Amino acid sequence: MDIKWKKVVFKRTRLAYERNDIFATIKRLAKKYKLDFAGKVYLETVRCYFTISEEELKKCRYNYKGKDTYAFVLSDKYIMALYTHCLLARKAVAFENIELNGLSEVELSMVKLENVREVLFQALLLDDVKFDDGKMYAELCTVLLI
Repeated sequence: MDIKWKKVVFKRTRLAYERNDIFATIKRLAKKYKLDFAGKVYLETVRCYFTISEEELKKCRYNYKGKDTYAFVLSDKYIMALYTHCLLARKAVAFENIELNGLSEVELSMVKLENVREVLFQALLLDDVKFDDGKMYAELCTVLLI
């Protein structure tokens, strides 16, 4: 998100210093909003699951420093589509009439996206994709100001 102009701008990082710039932006935001974490600011992490055929997955398998891993070559357009898909899936959950057991009233209102004043930061973490029960997922991290 481009904070200066209050516009959402897609940014893809390719180098370590670009990631560091994002973290510096987060620190500047923390100073600007004087965050006290007393029920006003929340960090939400949502797992976004993706599917890929076994045939395609085999093409992406590599050996890096003696360990088996996967490498996905994704264009900016494809990454933006994944990001948009995650946002739409997250919004769909917010508008469903579901009872989430074990959540406090504040947490439930956050899941339903009630009283969200501003999204301070949002990122789809594709450089740390994980597998769980045969499914691949990345995490969508959002910092919300309530």
